[in-house]
Amino acid sequence: MHAMFEPHDSQAEKARLADLYTRQRKAFAAEPFPAFEIRLSRLSRLRHALLQHQDALATAISADFGHRSVHETRLLELFPSIAGIKHTTRKLAKWMKPRRRGVSIWFMPASNTVIPQPLGVVGVIVPWNYPLYLAIGPLTAALAAGNRVMIKISEYTPRFGEALRRALAESFDEGEVAVLNGGVEVAQSFSGYTWDHLLFTGSTEVGKHVMRAAAANLTPVTLELGGKSPCIVHPDFPIATAAERIMHGKCLNAGQTCVAPDYVFIPEGKQAEFIDAAKAVVAKWYPNAAQNPDYSAVVNSRHLARLQGYLQDAEQKGAKVQPLAAVDAASGKLAPTVVLDVNDQMTVMQEEIFGPILPVLTYRTMDEPIDYINAHPRPLALYYFDYNNQRINRMLAATVSGGVGINETVMHVGQDDLPFGGVGASGMGHYHGHEGFETFSKMKPVFAQSRINGIWMMRPPYGSLVARLLKFMLR
Repeated sequence: MHAMFEPHDSQAEKARLADLYTRQRKAFAAEPFPAFEIRLSRLSRLRHALLQHQDALATAISADFGHRSVHETRLLELFPSIAGIKHTTRKLAKWMKPRRRGVSIWFMPASNTVIPQPLGVVGVIVPWNYPLYLAIGPLTAALAAGNRVMIKISEYTPRFGEALRRALAESFDEGEVAVLNGGVEVAQSFSGYTWDHLLFTGSTEVGKHVMRAAAANLTPVTLELGGKSPCIVHPDFPIATAAERIMHGKCLNAGQTCVAPDYVFIPEGKQAEFIDAAKAVVAKWYPNAAQNPDYSAVVNSRHLARLQGYLQDAEQKGAKVQPLAAVDAASGKLAPTVVLDVNDQMTVMQEEIFGPILPVLTYRTMDEPIDYINAHPRPLALYYFDYNNQRINRMLAATVSGGVGINETVMHVGQDDLPFGGVGASGMGHYHGHEGFETFSKMKPVFAQSRINGIWMMRPPYGSLVARLLKFMLR
């Protein structure tokens, strides 16, 4: 399944971390407010590095996974990374401009301005499932905002980490951008540094540890976590269309996507129709799935065993497990699988699945899925399938989630002009596009007093003039 790879020496990487952190601090102090042209140059160099090394990066990711579709890497990681850089490049001049704000009549003719200011040195902790996109997205926003950036790559994708380090080293001095590898010890040390902002993408449980470590230094954090993202199919929506779009989101990267559909609510009586349609699209997309190069493997044997354990647990507790294709576990892959007759006592309904397993639930009235979703931790994404605007608006108002896809799954993440982020257990903070620029900036308010002003009337000693003014001010 997985070829041997010499792991990075954690002690050496921790020493590198300390050295690079000091180096980036000094570099930022020497250039605390990079000009537009410098930021533009960094974005251009980043785009060039990705395009020049795209084959090596995709090959490294596939090797780390045992097999990862190169087309999926280009489609789901390289393309949105390049698109995000282009969008940021086009908008950067506008984003950098100081923004005038209104002034109360009592303070005129003073002026109010908000100035986007670089924060300093930003830390980014990257997960293994989309290591390219989830490194480059935050990096793009942080560079646009004028920061120095250090990136910690997951220990599950060491080949990619080394490939990215080499790719960026050709275009960036490590005082601008640095990539670190290494195991859990390095990640723990990394999260304990005093960053000007720390962005973590990963599981909710690990996110708690990262936030705890950051809190010791009052480091501001953006946490992009996960959770169980539901799908709800309205009775009026074509079941075959819903099955195709839901299974696409579930099968991409073999379901190892933070916003993958985690479970689906189907109208009572249409369960069999949904399963038949799901099986048909899987057969169409991935004939001979075990050897099919378009169907990705589970990242490693540990996660494959975890997913197999979910299925065994569900079966032991009364669920029906129905694979939608034939896949030999020796391939490192897991067949797209639906699970019927599930309940909340099953692990598959308690934990984020992060694999190609789809529990199917049924409902009679729309209140049932809404009540179920609201009784559980708020998801990173919610997918609703319906063409009726009144019912769509009701679903949007009745539920809280990090993001929403109407009649589609996953694709909301790739919209450059939409913020991305969780809520509650699925995360905090936003980035992507303009929100990313603001996340990695201090939006500094500036009040500027005019040469001639009336503030003198409000200073001590207080007397009749202030008393008369207060009568007007407190009306």
